[in-house]
This record gives sequence, structure tokens and C-alpha cells, in this order.
Amino acid sequence: MGRHDLPSGFTDDQLRAFMKAILADVHALERMLAGEVFETGVRRIGAEQEMFLVDRSGRAWRGVDAMMQKLAHPQFTYELAQFNLECNLLPQVFGGKCLSTMERELEGLLQKARSAARDLGGEIVLTGILPTLRRSDLSLDSMVQNPRFLALNRAISQLRGGEFQFRIKGVDEFEMTHDNVMLESCNTSFQVHFQVGPREFAKLYNVAQAITAPVLAASTNSPVLLGRRLWRETRVALFQQSVDARSAAHQLRGRRPRVNFGDGWVKDSVLEIFREDIARFRVVLATDIDENPEAVLDRGGVPALTALRLHNGTVYRWNRACYGISEGKPHLRIEARAFPAGPSVVDEIATGAFFFGLMAAVSNEFDDVGKVMSFDDAKGNFVAAARLGLQANLTWFHGREYTAQQLVQDVLLPMARAGLENAKVDAGDIDRYLGVIAERCRRGRTGARWALDSLTAMGEKGTKDQRMTALVRAMMARQATGDPVHTWELADTGEFEGWKESYVQVGQFMTTDLFTVHPEDVVDLAASLMDWRHIRHVPVEDNEGKLVGLVSHRMLLRLVGQGMRGAERTPVAVKDIMRTDPITVSPSTPTLEAIELMRRHRVGSLPVVEEGRQLVGIITERDLIRVAAMLFEKHLRETNAE
Repeated sequence: MGRHDLPSGFTDDQLRAFMKAILADVHALERMLAGEVFETGVRRIGAEQEMFLVDRSGRAWRGVDAMMQKLAHPQFTYELAQFNLECNLLPQVFGGKCLSTMERELEGLLQKARSAARDLGGEIVLTGILPTLRRSDLSLDSMVQNPRFLALNRAISQLRGGEFQFRIKGVDEFEMTHDNVMLESCNTSFQVHFQVGPREFAKLYNVAQAITAPVLAASTNSPVLLGRRLWRETRVALFQQSVDARSAAHQLRGRRPRVNFGDGWVKDSVLEIFREDIARFRVVLATDIDENPEAVLDRGGVPALTALRLHNGTVYRWNRACYGISEGKPHLRIEARAFPAGPSVVDEIATGAFFFGLMAAVSNEFDDVGKVMSFDDAKGNFVAAARLGLQANLTWFHGREYTAQQLVQDVLLPMARAGLENAKVDAGDIDRYLGVIAERCRRGRTGARWALDSLTAMGEKGTKDQRMTALVRAMMARQATGDPVHTWELADTGEFEGWKESYVQVGQFMTTDLFTVHPEDVVDLAASLMDWRHIRHVPVEDNEGKLVGLVSHRMLLRLVGQGMRGAERTPVAVKDIMRTDPITVSPSTPTLEAIELMRRHRVGSLPVVEEGRQLVGIITERDLIRVAAMLFEKHLRETNAE
């Protein structure tokens, strides 16, 4: 668990003192590695589970403070947003029934979380990115208000030197600017840990780098972000950009982002990673240090290496080197951070089993994976797997090329089985969890594929918001059964039970596929758009997408009535006739309030804007009539059913 008891700001003197403490920790670590004080001869595994908190209708719920108070459990902790929660599993010795033990423990912890959430009017859901998230959920108001997160946001924003730019291309395209790190909170993961000895660290870390791509390809579960269908594992692209502290100049120079896969194989020691990250990335968090690590070693103790660990926690390698202390003995771990939360607990444990089995098998078969695979192939595989999942083309050992589906089925599942058997993992557990991976591949059904197929099957039924809500509600219902995703029926809008809640706010049914004009456009364009698209209102936006006015059919009729129509007249600009102060609402405006605004101001539409008058949608009288008709029809069906 990361530390949260940090100051919210730091002076230059404090940061310099903290860097000295980091360097002192590195020197102490060098002594420890030379003195062979680390725990060896035992292999442990573990995991961290992140999750989303949602309300009854499946949208982000800022309930983490109430949840933490109600749970009062040491294995639960905060994450970045008030709609995130994390729990940490106890480490298990790798062997026997370690996997099924992890599954039972995780199910128990999640049941505690579900029970607490339901008592508070919420729910939890396991997914890499919550499909119902909206931009309005990503303000600083939604951040957990503790000093660590506030300081991290402030420091990265200052290093960045401006707004964060996001651009991801998939089936749809996603582009936006944002002024804080809260897009990171869109991501939740199932992070697995693998304890290693100091002398085998480089070998096993390189194995982890090589196998991450195919394991990820078989485990993708994050295909949708803010309504756009992007990568199969959009978390990979989003996380890298959300905490990118590089200025524009540093990006042009090719400086590595804080979220990264690395640039080469580790040659000798864990020190290579720690030293490189200290050299490449500035300190962004600091704290008071209450120990001299060299003095602790001199008296036979084990130093906490607090400064080094805190800095390490602000550099987000997809496979992270970790230092820890358990029962007074220091150890090293590899933390695999690329795998998403969900779709179900058994799916997550299956992903962990696949990863652990490959770690054991590949390291047993190859002394140095760098001799059978280029690092560029490992890195390229990782991006390809995140983009395309099981449909990705991957380059494996000795330059052999496979689709991810073929590689997993024909090559890697037998290897993972051998690795788990050599570790003396229970045979029933091996069959159960690797069987889940095998069926995923045979059917081509990862969590990402299930979500995309569900959206395709829904077609144009309902609004986009309803479809996303139905997707989340279906996830929750199917997760509750404990069945793996390859057995799930597709989601459908008809199963959404919270229909009354689906129209409470404007953002739930507003039109987001907008046709707009610019103030300098000729007014004839606005008239043509109304004719072609059968609409009566056209928003006017500037080059930054901010609302500056509104043109209505009534304004055009007045223009015609003034005799200004015809080929001979001087072209009229939109800015000359538009209303410059239209009544607006936000996505969170209650529907009844929007209706009252329309009635009071006698307008037929309301542009929907977020902070800074950023145009995000529009609602019209036609939308409200359609909503009323749907609600009435639903009410009649339920009444007749009774």
C-alpha cells in the first residue's frame, strides 16, 4: 500500500534533502545485496485488487470515505478517486493450493465490500475502465483529498507545464485536454506480485517483460473510455498519458514517460532499475526521514528504505521492481501492473496463474531470454497486445510469429502448465485456472471482446448512456455468479433494472453527436444543417470547442422575413444572428430542472456544457418527449405484468 501521510507541498530545500535520502538508500541497498541479507529459497505470490464504486444505476459513486469507515479493515485502502477502492491479498507461498486460497480470500474481501456498498446505497464492479464514466467525474473534486494525491497532482502538473493532452485511436477516436491527473482514476487493475531472490532478479525480471504481452492479450478488459471504443486494453495508452510529466520540449527530445515498459533488458541487478529511475525522473513527492539506513545496517537491522520506495512509487513501470520487509526479513518482488481488473474473480486468478506458470517455466528453460528474443520485440508485442488483444500478431522466441490466440493456445498454455506442475501447484487448481484461459482463447472471448460484442448487439437501442449503463449492470450481475467471462451472455438494454434512474440527469439522455457551426461561418450552412439533419437548433462553438452561441430555426425565419434571403444579398455570418447568451445546463443538471428552465425561458433546446463552457451535448423538446414516452411505455409494461 502506498503512503498517504505526506505533506501537500515541498520546498526546494526539502526536495534536495529527500534526494540525498534516496541516494543514501541506494548505497544501503548496495551493501545489502553484497551482504546477502535478503530472503531467498522461498517463492511467494500476492495480488492487489482495484475496483470501482458505483451507484444503483451503474455510474461512478464518490463513496470511498464512507466505505473505508464502514469497512474499517486493514486490507482495504484508498486509491486516487473517491469512486475507487483497493484491497490487498495476503502473500502465499507458491505451491499447493495457493491459487484457490487467493480466490477464496479475494471473494471474501469483495463480499465485504459489496455488503458495505449496498448498505450505503452503492455497489462495486470489477472492470479495467468503467464504461459509464463521464468527464464531469474527473474533476479535482472527485480526487481523494489526502496530501499524497494532491501533492502528486500539483507536482506533475508543474513539471508538465500546461494542460494534459490525450489522443488515442481505435475504432473511435479520443482527443481531449485535461488540467489534472484524474484520468488516471479511470483505470483499475489486478496487479500480481512474484517474489524473487537478488541473484535471480535480472533473469526473472526479463522473463516478466517477455511474457507480459501474451498474458495481457488473453486478459484485456478495458475497451471503452468516455463512450469511445478504443484499444482492447485502453488502460495502457491512457495511464501513460495521464501522468506524463514531460514538457513539450522533453517530449520532442524523446524523454521516457513516467509510465513505461523500459528500453532494454536488465543485465545484472535490481540496482539498474532503481538507478535509472532516479537518473531519469525528478522527485515529485517527499517526506521526513527518521532513519539513517547505513546506521541501521551497522547495528544489524533492516532499513525501511523509505525514500527509495516512495520515489519508486512515482515511476510506473508496467513491471515494477519492489523492495519489501516481511517478518523482519527484506525481499524483492516483481509487480506486474498491466493486467486489468475483472471480468470476474476466477478470470483474474486464471490470469495470475497463467503469468506465474510462465514465470516458472520460461525461467527454468532459458537462462537469458535476451538471447532468444530482442527487447524491441517484447516492447512491440506489449503495445500490439494492448491494441488488439487476442487478434494481435506477436513475435515470440527465435523470431517466430504467431497470432496471440495461436501463441497462447499452442505454445504458452503447455509451458504454463509445466511451470505450475514444477512448482507443485495443486493439479485441480492448474486444470481449473488454465482451463479458463484455454476457453477464453478457444472462443475468442476476453472481457474486452464481451463488452464490444454486447455493444454491437445492442445496436442503436436506447441512448448511448443507456447502453453503457446496461453494460455495467450486466457486468455486476454476471460477476455475482462467479462464472468466467467466456460463459457470459451478452448484455442487453432490456435487463437494465434501474430505468427510473436512467433519466434523472441531463447527461443520461442528451445528444452528443453534434452538428455545430463556427461564428464566422455563413448562416446558410446553419440553415442547411437544419434541413439535412431535421434539427431546429445548431450550437455555435469556437476553435476550442467552447459554446459561444446558438442558432435556432426561428432566427432563420426572422432573417427570411427581413428580406435578406437570395443570391444577391451580402453573405450573413452566423455571429450576426446567433444568440450569444443561450441558457445552458450541465450533464449533472436534474432533468426536472432542465424542463423548468425550458418552460420558464420559453426555449426549445438547452446546450449542455461543462466547466469553461466546453460544449458536450444538447437536449431539445424532442428529447424530452421521447424520454417521457419511453418512461410511460415502461410503466405500462410493469403495471400490466403485475
